[in-house]
Amino acid sequence: MNAPPRIAPLTPDELCARLAASGIAFHRTDHPAVFTVAETAPHREAMTGLQTKNLFLKDKKGRLFLVSARSDARIDLKRLHETIGASGRLSFGSAELLLEKLGVTPGSVTAFAVVNDRERAVTMVLDAALTTGEEVNFHPLVNTATLRLARDDLIAFLRATGHEPLIVDLPVPPDGQN
Repeated sequence: MNAPPRIAPLTPDELCARLAASGIAFHRTDHPAVFTVAETAPHREAMTGLQTKNLFLKDKKGRLFLVSARSDARIDLKRLHETIGASGRLSFGSAELLLEKLGVTPGSVTAFAVVNDRERAVTMVLDAALTTGEEVNFHPLVNTATLRLARDDLIAFLRATGHEPLIVDLPVPPDGQN
């Protein structure tokens, strides 16, 4: 028996068109490719709002989680599973699994990627610190641009993809540990 044909992930332009069609206002900043939060530093002056980092994780039972947090957040990965209801400690999902489930590559992980999770296999986790009301910044499925949008619009987008965000206070590691 043949598997159903795989639907291609959205392109950044298709994502932007979908946001616009949904009435979601955003500001796009194009920049050279960045692969880490530290590499975004030279481009932040041109961008207002909260900068983010995103972690693609799996638990011992294979459940998948996309965790979005402030770029400066210290997250206790040894305790995170307790906060988000995962089974046992979490590990990073492979690049292959990331591409298969969210249609993005390492360095381009973003909350917007749940748009490509048509099976709803990934739980979207938002750090409560991102829901303060300030605008938020995420890559538009590639790491050569950043989109800034209102917090409420981000949450509306996530819900429209069938991913009700789990909003939690992420655990902070004890002092002296990262």
